[in-house]
Amino acid sequence: MDSIKKLKSITDKIDCPEEKYYKLAKKKLDNLTKPIGSLGRLEELAVQIVGITANSRPSLDKKYIFTMAADHGVVDEGISAYPREVTLQMVYNFLNGGAGINVLSRHAGAKVIVVDMGVAAELKENPLLLSKKIGYGTKNMAKGPAMTRQEAAQSIIAGINIVEQYVKKGADIIGTGDMGIGNTTSSSAIVSVAAGVDVCMVTGYGTGLDDKGLKNKIEVIRKAIKINEPDPDDGLDMLSKIGGFEIGGIAGLIIGAAFMKIPVVIDGFISGAGALIAQKICPISKEYMIASHQSVEKGHKIMLKVLGLKPLFNLDMRLGEGTGAALGISLAEASIKILNEMATFAEAGVSEKSS
Repeated sequence: MDSIKKLKSITDKIDCPEEKYYKLAKKKLDNLTKPIGSLGRLEELAVQIVGITANSRPSLDKKYIFTMAADHGVVDEGISAYPREVTLQMVYNFLNGGAGINVLSRHAGAKVIVVDMGVAAELKENPLLLSKKIGYGTKNMAKGPAMTRQEAAQSIIAGINIVEQYVKKGADIIGTGDMGIGNTTSSSAIVSVAAGVDVCMVTGYGTGLDDKGLKNKIEVIRKAIKINEPDPDDGLDMLSKIGGFEIGGIAGLIIGAAFMKIPVVIDGFISGAGALIAQKICPISKEYMIASHQSVEKGHKIMLKVLGLKPLFNLDMRLGEGTGAALGISLAEASIKILNEMATFAEAGVSEKSS
């Protein structure tokens, strides 16, 4: 079976969470020793997780964050303040435990798995590294499609397979992260096309461009969209023409989470691009997404609006790697502890609200 048909066979099996589990969670939360709704988003989060897992007492003991790494051919157009070699260097930093994602994952009690989706180099073997390499970086999208349609489907299936593999290892919740010099350029292109807005509305300074660099970045994205004419209603078309291998992998993680019925906490701007691709390919996958935060990156607010997702927090972050997802997983675990550990009025012998 080719990758495109295989992807469709998976998405056809994905169902919405069952309404009855949402109702069970809401009823339990409303009977806990607090005014109804007084824990706000934490209560909403607990309800969503119960619905996703079809379990009235879920646990989030095994937590994984997958940092998907790949290079981008569009870097040849001078759209980044950093050279492409930084992708490889940062992958080794992740594997050595020295990056922001490592620190925040340790804080959240989550394990970081780095996935080589398309780094433009051979990587040394490491127990924390998964190789799902589709190619040695994408092609330059300013001159033609970033990848083939088959490669786009392969990148998504790679992400789905990772979720299946780790659910078998006991994963209860996953987070998405990214690394790839040039990937804010692809992500800006994706949200521009998906949202039907001008490139300048969704393109920011990325890793630290100056005003001249930003102007060039906007023009490169416009050129890529004009040359490739990506179809806003076809997720695979967008991914293949203006995406990245790691963005496809993130879309696969999200679709895989929906397929395996576990919650997926999405990080910032790059993960948002993956979420847009996932939603276009499998609209139901949105029900399984938890948006961790609103990034400072210019187009992220528009991304979240298109996705119909409400972020858990806004701390003016824009690092990526999965850092927002790590904090989001920590909040998800807190919400489930409230559901499972807090006493009801009857258990605590506390009088309920007067009628």
